[in-house]
Amino acid sequence: MSKVVVLTGAGISAESGIKTFRDAGGLWEGYNIEDVATPEAWNRNPQLVLDFYNERRKQLMTVEPNKAHHSIASLDPLFETVVITQNVDDLHERAGSKNIIHLHGELVKARSTMIEDLVYEWKKDIFMGDLCEKGYQLRPHIVWFGEMVPMLELAIEEIINADHILVVGSSMQVYPAAGLVGYANENARIYYIDPRPTLNYELSRRKGLEVIAKQATIGVPEVISKLI
Repeated sequence: MSKVVVLTGAGISAESGIKTFRDAGGLWEGYNIEDVATPEAWNRNPQLVLDFYNERRKQLMTVEPNKAHHSIASLDPLFETVVITQNVDDLHERAGSKNIIHLHGELVKARSTMIEDLVYEWKKDIFMGDLCEKGYQLRPHIVWFGEMVPMLELAIEEIINADHILVVGSSMQVYPAAGLVGYANENARIYYIDPRPTLNYELSRRKGLEVIAKQATIGVPEVISKLI
């Protein structure tokens, strides 16, 4: 069975109504990234950080997976399929995809501030005073700017063994995720789907690259029709 790896970025979720900070000149829903998405921000004002992610979680509950998410999920019965996403939402899960690697964490989970392996399903607000089983404050299960990406090695392993790679809705400018395609087998076929595609160093060196300058809801079904 052929292996398909799908690398998704903010663009695919934007079509479901989830805004991204890159659409607003470095702001995310009116906030500077440095104020809500760094370890320093948490140390400086944890209440502001919790409020921000509580609002993002509420917003997530108001949107639904789009045609691109559902099209990707349709690959599962036909290929060995792995979704590697830079997004923190659960739209791939809700669309039906089963094998998902979240590089940057998950908005619907919380984790201990001191013991990273203590992670909990969490779809409600996180408050100051919400503690893990060891007595430490809970925080959003998000990989903030400046933190290590714990799932990166697993993602690299999946990319190395892929026959087909779909890059969907990613600016391909945020590293280390943007560098993943550099690990692809030289025989792997890569499809880059984005309305404003930008070829980074890794993509520009690929011979088996097809660029589809379309939105995810249009380009993903087109590519999948070729694969099947």
